[in-house]
Amino acid sequence: MSITSTELKMNLSKYLVLSEQEDIFITKNGRVIAKISNPYRDRVEDIKTLFGIIPSDADCEKELEERRNNI
Repeated sequence: MSITSTELKMNLSKYLVLSEQEDIFITKNGRVIAKISNPYRDRVEDIKTLFGIIPSDADCEKELEERRNNI
């Protein structure tokens, strides 16, 4: 989504909420000057893809120790 800096000033809270779902590009005089994005969105999407792959009884500490021992 692309908006003007004036639009951002008038509706900041609206665009902060929208930035959770998509990147917001701010323009001034027709040029992009900034971008608002959710820094955790990629992490959340990555984690969602793992659901169903990782067993529910997985023990992270045990797996980490096994990896250390195999090095």
